Order: sequence, then C-alpha cells, then structure tokens
Amino acid sequence: MSHDRSTVEAVVQHYFDALYEGDASKLGEVFHPSADLRWVEKGALQVLTVPDWLDRVSKRPSGKAEGKTREDFIVTIDRSDDSTAFIKVRCQLPPRYFTDYLVAMKLADGWKIVSKSYRYDLRE
Repeated sequence: MSHDRSTVEAVVQHYFDALYEGDASKLGEVFHPSADLRWVEKGALQVLTVPDWLDRVSKRPSGKAEGKTREDFIVTIDRSDDSTAFIKVRCQLPPRYFTDYLVAMKLADGWKIVSKSYRYDLRE
C-alpha cells in the first residue's frame, strides 16, 4: 500500500516550525481542539488538553527567541490508509530532548494531529 507522505510531512513541518517559534496560534492550526498530550511523570500518567497546552506555550520563551539550536526530524510515518497516520518525531527545547508520537487524521478541513504522547530526556 503506497500513500502520499507529503501532506502528512507538511503538517509535521508546520508543527516543528510552530514549536520552535513558540507560536501557539500556529500550533492550534495543526491540532484538533479535542486532542490531548500524554506523558509519564514520576510513574504517573499526565494528561493535558490542547487548549491548556497552547496557553502554556504562549507564556514561555521560544527556542527561536532564546537562540537555541534547532534540531527536529521525522523518524517514521506509518500510514494505514488515506486518512490515518502514526508519526514518530524527535525535537528539542534544550535542555529537554523529546520523542513525540503523533496520531494524525485527515478530516473535512485537512490533516489534524488528534493525539500526542511523548517522552523526554534532560541534558545539560
């Protein structure tokens, strides 16, 4: 089964750009409003809604504004059909280095990230 990756890659690139720029509005363009973020902290599952996350993003300094090194890339895209994708990416906001697992779906208004689970390492 062969699927065009370019539309999914464009959404992910938009995500990377918005993260680095700290642009909550731009992030909101690629996330479905009902999406949430999930991670484990001290052995417990944490869940944050996209609106709450975007509020946090808007209040923190961006990697770009702080002149931090940008490194982000797609590790893999797994497409099961023309409307569902599982995307593993790596990105950073030093001192945090993330591995994100994104689920994207093609909706009436285009591709949207509907779920984000992640982990990160702290590095000096």
